Amino acid sequence: MDFYLGVTDNSWYRYLSIINPEDINFWQPGGSLNFKALNPGAPFLFKLKAPLNVIGGMGFFSSHTFLPISVAWEAFGERNGCASYDDFRKKIISYRGNKTDVNPQIGCIVLTDPIFFETEDWIEVPENWSKSIVQGKTYSTEEEIGQKLWSKVDLLLSKYLDNRIPEENQFMVKEPEARYGNVLSKIRLGQGAFRVLVTDAYQRKCSITGEKTLPVLESAHIKSFSKDGPHATSNGILLRSDIHKLFDSGYLTITTDLKVEVSNRIKEEFLNGKEYYQYHGKELLTVPTKIIDRPNTQYIEWHNSNVFRG
Repeated sequence: MDFYLGVTDNSWYRYLSIINPEDINFWQPGGSLNFKALNPGAPFLFKLKAPLNVIGGMGFFSSHTFLPISVAWEAFGERNGCASYDDFRKKIISYRGNKTDVNPQIGCIVLTDPIFFETEDWIEVPENWSKSIVQGKTYSTEEEIGQKLWSKVDLLLSKYLDNRIPEENQFMVKEPEARYGNVLSKIRLGQGAFRVLVTDAYQRKCSITGEKTLPVLESAHIKSFSKDGPHATSNGILLRSDIHKLFDSGYLTITTDLKVEVSNRIKEEFLNGKEYYQYHGKELLTVPTKIIDRPNTQYIEWHNSNVFRG
């Protein structure tokens, strides 16, 4: 199994360890390098900077993307490791050479189910760790140093990972359970991770209108989260904000063959709706490339039966 030891901003770590969120944004201020070191579900360890120089916790890799800092804040808020957007922006700008770009693009490594070790559980960095490493290093349990480090982490997992992981909000880690224990077999997705995964699965375009302006695109649950709908890509659809409101209010839905259906109630109740009736009966303009990420029939049927005002 591959896992990653990432160099972590100490103030970011301290803030997040206090609020204990469901998912977090391990941001990269440069906003140009793709993170390809891990597969979804793999462990990502936090290496605290000097003077601490220890491993203070971990998360589980969900995805990597690039976002303007305003959108990253909207998606994750305090889960970016800052108390306010202004603090977040100032911290990002402080790392960048260009101080004039007020809304730069940053890299976002999305981690779910973060764990922050108590001080007495902090782990020493591996013997082959170099002070010249700026971002991080990949390790493998197939190698002696990686196996030695992972065995220390593995001892802590049963202490920190309890039964808080709901069945419907999980994605599989591909390593065999017998080798690394049940705690790594399934990891939950949080709201921020859900938003990023849906946004990228739909190629950053509204599935109905084709709108590409990122700030007005929203990841909608087909079966609402409040009704036990999971944070799963197959329960999501990317919509322009006004379309999203109509979808959640039942004035618009999609069919199991992925076509748009607009309710007559818009015209009846509001004497309007020309903008929206043009989409009635049309196929979705954008759907995820992976079949498993496309809207699941059971969630569509739930929305049609319980929300849509047909």
